[in-house]
Amino acid sequence: MELKYKDITEKIIGASFEVYKFLGNGFQEVIYQRALAYELSQYGLIFKREIEREIFYKDLTEPIGRRRADFVVEKKVLVELKAIIQLEDAHMAQALNYLKAYKLEVGLLINFGSKSLPLRD
Repeated sequence: MELKYKDITEKIIGASFEVYKFLGNGFQEVIYQRALAYELSQYGLIFKREIEREIFYKDLTEPIGRRRADFVVEKKVLVELKAIIQLEDAHMAQALNYLKAYKLEVGLLINFGSKSLPLRD
């Protein structure tokens, strides 16, 4: 079975490994975010960074809050970055909620904080 948007996610993963190879772990998330933005552009990907979305509840016409995703790449793939020692289930839940809020089907959760670069899709 072919993964959806495999061509895009492979480039994002390649860009992430390039950032990790150069910076390693231990920086704040924003440092990785800026470096990844550079690498994504080097890979020729179109992306937006820190896109804010309003969150609505049921039939309320006013939003109940706002959330900001780290990246939306090619208007198809959500990328959420972390810079922590270990990913927890709550981080996966957050990424899944962002997918729903942004009406996207594919996302990557990338953690630059551990001693190797774990990815969850």
